[in-house]
Amino acid sequence: MNSITMWTSFTTILRREVRRFTRIWPQTLVPPVITMSLYFVIFGSLIGSRIGEMGGFSYMEFVVPGLIMMAVITNSYSNVASSFYSAKFQRNVEELLVSPTPNWVIMAGYVLGGVARGLIVGLVVTLIALFFTDLSVQHLWLTVSIVFLAAVLFSLAGFINAIFANSFDDISIIPTFVLTPLTYLGGVFYSIELLSPFWQGLSKLNPVLYMVNAFRYGVLGVSDINVAWAFVGVLVFVALMFAWGLHLMTHGKRLRH
Repeated sequence: MNSITMWTSFTTILRREVRRFTRIWPQTLVPPVITMSLYFVIFGSLIGSRIGEMGGFSYMEFVVPGLIMMAVITNSYSNVASSFYSAKFQRNVEELLVSPTPNWVIMAGYVLGGVARGLIVGLVVTLIALFFTDLSVQHLWLTVSIVFLAAVLFSLAGFINAIFANSFDDISIIPTFVLTPLTYLGGVFYSIELLSPFWQGLSKLNPVLYMVNAFRYGVLGVSDINVAWAFVGVLVFVALMFAWGLHLMTHGKRLRH
């Protein structure tokens, strides 16, 4: 399969994924924006005014980067998980598997479709946040890089979840029992410096903590963890998740409903 054909296959899958979530934008783009707006009002304006400063910033300024990252993570994940499982359930994926399209091209198309939705939601949430507080990005390229890598990582996680899922109920298990606790305990609403040494050490096992703090460092210039280690950790996880997903695609297990 030559490079032109692979590019055509990739762009076709990507365009289809983008059209899928933009066509039903009241279901895919509006709800997360409303949810994040409620977080801004409740945690930022109402509760934040009583908490005061955190990390040298107002509480609203402190939580905004974490809420943006949380929106990117959850939407990147859910887009790929639901889309690829639907293709598997409807047996559309079998047509891709018997085609000459390489497995990594199929994965890349679905994953970047999830990245697109995550980044669009993140951008809209950022614009909404400007109505509540002033944001001045301190390290632009670092901010863009970490949010893109986080979207890629959780899109890959959603892809793998879809491969293992046997029903639509299985799609909601990981977000409910794994993804939500990780994001809420990932330093979105607080600094881990407020925790005891034991809980600080336990929190550092949470990969979301590194993404949130790296993004917060890019926006505000403050972080509870080493930003360089955050990038290394995310890159390693992306490589591992991609290799795992490609392995599952190559062996074809669980891909036929």
